[in-house]
Amino acid sequence: MARLRLFASARQAAGTSSQEIPGGTVDEVLQTAGERFGADFVAVMATCRVWLNGEEAVGTAMVSDADEVALLPPVSGG
Repeated sequence: MARLRLFASARQAAGTSSQEIPGGTVDEVLQTAGERFGADFVAVMATCRVWLNGEEAVGTAMVSDADEVALLPPVSGG
């Protein structure tokens, strides 16, 4: 299971900042997270950047138990 780290609105929608999520690829981890956290989370997830171990990732990237998948929503401010 990969560690899924959630920030800002993704954390708020899921109700947690991190959780162990099973999956062999980034897409599988995110699909399982969407099923676990529900429609509000899925809506937020669609706007997020996805990072794997600190680098921007594609959905087909393989993940292992030692990996961290992070969801970073857009940030605004001034």
